[in-house]
Amino acid sequence: MSTVPSITLDNGVEIPQLGLGVWQVEDAIVADVVTAAFETGYRHIDTAAAYRNEAGVGRAIAASGLPRDELFITTKLQNSDQGYDSTLAAFDKSIDQLGLEYVDLYLIHWQCLKKDKYVDTWKAFEQLYADKRVRSIGVSNFHEPALRRIFEETTIRPAVNQIELHPALPQDELRAFNAENDIVTEAWSPLASGELIDAPALKTIGAKYGKSAAQVMIRWHLQLGNVVIPKSKTASRIKENFEVFDFRLDNDDMATIADLETGVRTGGDPDVFG
Repeated sequence: MSTVPSITLDNGVEIPQLGLGVWQVEDAIVADVVTAAFETGYRHIDTAAAYRNEAGVGRAIAASGLPRDELFITTKLQNSDQGYDSTLAAFDKSIDQLGLEYVDLYLIHWQCLKKDKYVDTWKAFEQLYADKRVRSIGVSNFHEPALRRIFEETTIRPAVNQIELHPALPQDELRAFNAENDIVTEAWSPLASGELIDAPALKTIGAKYGKSAAQVMIRWHLQLGNVVIPKSKTASRIKENFEVFDFRLDNDDMATIADLETGVRTGGDPDVFG
């Protein structure tokens, strides 16, 4: 963990800048995957109720023997549970699945504009924070208008906005808005679901440092100041994704990667999804 820099959230909580995402990792194997991550040095794990693997993540945490205060565990409220009372009930289920007394970060998974329940949901998040059942609260897949409404109608601003973000979709405007409002940007699909692994520009940059295209992309995220949670089921790839602290991209590299922007998403558009 000592090699992973942390970012301080607006309430003083520190979040490791590199973590492991477990989307699409089946519950039957996720404990082994998380254990491999712990053995590599990861201390930040990102799961969600919708992933159906919180129990397996919990098993890995329990078996690790690691002090709880060395870990940073994130989970997310699934869309069907939005609403004040349903959020509180859903959190109880998640915490039971994880086998924890608290989580370090709890996120609204999607803004779900058609449901129009995210403000009431956020008020439940504020209650969980007041009750010290979560160390920090945030959102995922939120755009500026929904964030502004939370600012106007509630008390606490989100500490984190987790969004799809990779060289093809750098989200410059949303990242800038987050930064202006003391919201840390966290990147999901940070490797564009593998779509950019064969990009010649990334391979060329990687060759300069003896690194893979994936390592170059993770390094790009770190230097932009993003929190990044690459996903893998393979121990060797989990280790490779962690080996990104012994080189630094130069300005020309960063400019070359910026030219990869296409605006193409690998996941849903938050303004219509959910």
